[in-house]
Amino acid sequence: VKAGMNVSSLSSEEGLSDQGSKIGFNAGVFMNAPLAENFSIQPELMYSQMGDKYNQTIAGTTYARSRHLDYVTLPVMFQYNATPAFYLEAGPEFGLLVGAKNKFTNESTNNTIAESANYKDDLNGFNVGIGLGAGYYFTPKVGLTARYVAGLTDIAKDRPSGSDSVKNNVFQVGLAYKF
Repeated sequence: VKAGMNVSSLSSEEGLSDQGSKIGFNAGVFMNAPLAENFSIQPELMYSQMGDKYNQTIAGTTYARSRHLDYVTLPVMFQYNATPAFYLEAGPEFGLLVGAKNKFTNESTNNTIAESANYKDDLNGFNVGIGLGAGYYFTPKVGLTARYVAGLTDIAKDRPSGSDSVKNNVFQVGLAYKF
């Protein structure tokens, strides 16, 4: 099993100058199968919170807007075991969008002004990314993991032609436990 923190963002969107990262979590299960002496494959089934947070000033008041995009992901990482405890990894990640909500908060009063209903039908339900990462096992069972996943697919279902696509990007850090 593994769990950890996500620091996610979306690639730059036209008209938003102050886009930032959003903190979320990831959790799931994995299986590590040796392929050769120093190589293994690690498929995972994870729940991963992505999205972004950005500030917008309207009539002198600053508002925080955040997009919460929840995915069930299937990373398939190919690992090079540099030592018995340390590895490097790379591979594809496939994701299925299971939830999407927006939140609008007044930064001065910290009051939530609006929270949208689930709008996942307006977004691309499938996400593909490429992951690069590393890990270190302190014991044969407990390890620290780190990974960056760069999105390859546009989150919008029907983006007007000529406009830039917007993609998920996420840095993940966490703990893994092998049974």
